Amino acid sequence: MAETAAALRTVAYNVRAARVRAGLSLEELSRRAQVSKGALVGLEKAQGNPNLATLVRLADTLGISVSALMQGPAEGRVRVVSAAAVAPLWSGEHGSEARLMLTTTGPAPVEVWRWKLEPGEEYPSHPHQAGVVETLSVTRGRMVLTVDGTEHTVEAGQTATFDGDTAHVYRGTGDGPCHVIMTVHLPPGPTPAPTRPEGPAPTA
Repeated sequence: MAETAAALRTVAYNVRAARVRAGLSLEELSRRAQVSKGALVGLEKAQGNPNLATLVRLADTLGISVSALMQGPAEGRVRVVSAAAVAPLWSGEHGSEARLMLTTTGPAPVEVWRWKLEPGEEYPSHPHQAGVVETLSVTRGRMVLTVDGTEHTVEAGQTATFDGDTAHVYRGTGDGPCHVIMTVHLPPGPTPAPTRPEGPAPTA
């Protein structure tokens, strides 16, 4: 519980700091990110339990990475992160999960994710800001990637990449869990995302 409270305080500080840097009021961030003002007020007070979809919308709108909202100051020149040390940001009803391992530094950061998708379970993602590119490398099992309504089967040993500014869905298929290493390449600079309709998303 203490670790959860500390993580929430870090998110609260980072959201407020990024909002102030961007010159956005609570009302404007709420409108652009499609997150209620009440939820934002609670989040900046380190209250509530924001899910993955909310964190992604806030990060996209503020022009930063999801992990920039979650991580404290960098420690040392080399970071080694164990999957067991990173709590899932999304957990499906049948055992699927997504863990944000780390985000690289620099003008165009890259998020590194580990996903496990159980057969038949899916995660629908809303479109990201323009310039975001996702790459999926399947290390075990099989998944179906749907981008802009078109399905693509990706199997172990295969890698797929696509522009993330359109609706996309990840779904596990086959006889067992699908393990995926995902990288999300973010565009340089704080470019606020335009307001878009949000599709359904699982709750973390």
